[in-house]
Amino acid sequence: MPKKVVHEFKVEFLQILDEAGRVDRALWPGLDEKEIKGFYESMVLIRTFDEKALNLQREGRLGTYASVQGQEAAQVGSAAALRPSDWIFPAFREPGVSILRGLPMRMIYQYWSGDERGSAIPEDQHDFPIAIPVGTHIPHAVGAAWAAQFKGDPVAVAAFFGDGATSKGDFHEGLNFAGVFRLPIVFICQNNHWAISVPLSRQTAAATLAQKAIAYGFEGIQVDGNDVFAVYTAAKNALEKARRGEGPTLIECYTYRLSDHTTADDASRYRKVEEVATWRKKDPIVRLRAFLEREYRWSEADEQVLRRQMQERVAAAVHEFEAVPPQDPQTMFDLLYATPTPDLIRQKEILRKRLQQKKEKE
Repeated sequence: MPKKVVHEFKVEFLQILDEAGRVDRALWPGLDEKEIKGFYESMVLIRTFDEKALNLQREGRLGTYASVQGQEAAQVGSAAALRPSDWIFPAFREPGVSILRGLPMRMIYQYWSGDERGSAIPEDQHDFPIAIPVGTHIPHAVGAAWAAQFKGDPVAVAAFFGDGATSKGDFHEGLNFAGVFRLPIVFICQNNHWAISVPLSRQTAAATLAQKAIAYGFEGIQVDGNDVFAVYTAAKNALEKARRGEGPTLIECYTYRLSDHTTADDASRYRKVEEVATWRKKDPIVRLRAFLEREYRWSEADEQVLRRQMQERVAAAVHEFEAVPPQDPQTMFDLLYATPTPDLIRQKEILRKRLQQKKEKE
């Protein structure tokens, strides 16, 4: 007796802008020159911000930092598709999304310097703070989407994470819940091929990460994560679907982490030089610049003007960050519990007295 096929599945791959800067006109998302140049400006800004952060860390002016180099298209494309009313839940490698959502750059530098005031998201911004533990924010994002559905709030939620998070229980629990309740959420996985030193091949035996959505009853799509147009198109479609009440989507942005995992890492110990060199040729910024040169006669003079403007913006943000007065050490006790414990009260008093004694000696 022949076996019965219960269901068949497929995962689509979307690429609009290839590595040479050529586009597939049949898939063109209808962007105009101003929007495209805005994408490029944003990508250059993020790269400039990132390079400055790495330099600040090496100079001892910033703590451990997680570089976003090579993943700019995935962040610009997805951020451009979001509305201010939508909610985002970032992991630790999404400074580009946060910047484009309006979070001041000096706050991001502040956070990575160890000052938690950098996590004090402005009241009018629908962003949650950076989540360092891998994948733990995914159920939180699902909870926010469930709340939006319950309230009838026509917004979407976007949860950002890396390929390593797909090996965590939080990922599977979150996607399962989102699928069952058809929640208005988009899961955006930046598959940069390495979870610290663990390669993708040791994360999963699946052909794609996008197909993991199928097990939970909703669509998964893989996009060229270095193609800003493909990311924008996929994110826009998924977010609109979510806002219409048609359920979640998992977007796998197939990209690469050009830098170390963090400034505390040495990727040369586990990655081949040839592998990194291959992916550098796929740099999303180089790719979009090639398109601008072909379509809009983008010149070296245009490039230099833009680079200078972005450097000035980043320099101003660094100045703002370093001009912030140090936080009172006593505040470390204030946000641990709603009602401080006796031990905390005692410790805070000890610190207060020591700080007073130090001040009197000075």
